[in-house]
Amino acid sequence: MSLDSLRGFDMFWILGGEGLFAALLVLTGWSGWQWFDGQMHHSQWHGFTFYDVIFPLFIFLSGVALGLSPKRLDKLPLSQRTPIYRHAFKRLGLLILLGVLYNHGWGTGAPVDPEQVRYASVLARIGFAWFIGAMLVWHTSLRTQIISAFAILIGYGLLQLFMPFPNGQAGQFTQSGSINAYIDTLFLPGISYQNRALDPEGILSTLPAVVNGLIGVFVGQYLVKHQQALNKLSGEWVKVISLLLVGALLIGLGWLVDMIIPVNKDLWTSSFVLVTSGWSMVFLAIFYGIVDVLKWQKWSLVFVVIGTNAIIIYLASSLMNWQYFAQSLFGGVVNAAPASWQQLLSVMSLLAVQWLALLWLYQRKIFIRI
Repeated sequence: MSLDSLRGFDMFWILGGEGLFAALLVLTGWSGWQWFDGQMHHSQWHGFTFYDVIFPLFIFLSGVALGLSPKRLDKLPLSQRTPIYRHAFKRLGLLILLGVLYNHGWGTGAPVDPEQVRYASVLARIGFAWFIGAMLVWHTSLRTQIISAFAILIGYGLLQLFMPFPNGQAGQFTQSGSINAYIDTLFLPGISYQNRALDPEGILSTLPAVVNGLIGVFVGQYLVKHQQALNKLSGEWVKVISLLLVGALLIGLGWLVDMIIPVNKDLWTSSFVLVTSGWSMVFLAIFYGIVDVLKWQKWSLVFVVIGTNAIIIYLASSLMNWQYFAQSLFGGVVNAAPASWQQLLSVMSLLAVQWLALLWLYQRKIFIRI
């Protein structure tokens, strides 16, 4: 349950939760809310905010789910493997397609001209990270998976630091001067995000995102592994404390690497992978300890309802005008409230209509998975 709960917590901020702190600032006038509101926006370039961890946390959690039930396929007969491979390719293709729909949502629609379509997307990156991670889990040992994660992380960092490329200079971590921008300009089909030289979900930066998923795989396998402890409960707390400590270590290591390779979401640098993976482990440790070890689960239903249909509500946030529904249902109440309350009530009504739709699906056990 902690996995679904944390996934829902992650998605909560995308659905409108990020507007709560700006609304609380208007309501209370307390300047401290400005710091919290600043955490609800992506870093402009180098640096890190809470909002920067939302995307990699989702990739990490897809890896955890994969690690909870790892299976080797390479020794099975081809007839038994084929349906699983078919599903994996279908899932990847569907996520790429849904990513295109999301990119061109908001009432505009995907262009007819394929050269004007943005193919790179959040969902596509999740798909590629999961697909590559799954192939490694299904066909290699844990040792090989760990070596692969180190090789990708170190190799990607060295590539950004030292690889020369035409009309550019190695070691540049700028919007248009990085090797990422060069690769995207050369090979990325269609258009990039806001027609920039660098797409934040571009080709090269998708590779290190695989490591976020693989670290999730390692954590998932660790969570299901039997702990040699005095009793089961103490063994579970060993897991929680271990995740907290390793998470803190990765965060510290990431900021140490930042002195050479800056923490940067758009470039998805190796230091960014370490910092976001560390925070992902910390969040999972907290949710796992509260929800699955202490069994304090009633409050988590708020997030579980979102987490069990996370991808579909993410897609719907682009394809449906939830603000219209919120205004239609709660607009009278919002407009009748004092001016200082209206922004907060507007945010809460937006969250409410989406959550109620998800609750309807949850109560009927309708879980749309890909």
